[in-house]
Amino acid sequence: MNVLAAASWERWIVLAPAFLVGLGLVAAVMILLGRAFAVTVREARHPRLIVGGLVALAGAIVLLTYLGVNLPRE
Repeated sequence: MNVLAAASWERWIVLAPAFLVGLGLVAAVMILLGRAFAVTVREARHPRLIVGGLVALAGAIVLLTYLGVNLPRE
């Protein structure tokens, strides 16, 4: 049992840098996309409409998930 636990810890230690780099890349992309979206909303003629549409979309997704609606699979 201890050999399995040691192997698991060694694996996590070896993979930790890859996880950190991957997490950093994902965070950087999200920051760039967020800033681009913020600029787009600021320059839009009707920014409230864009934000309202996103809130409505998020609300619909939450509601349909709560109701248990599943999309048909091919």
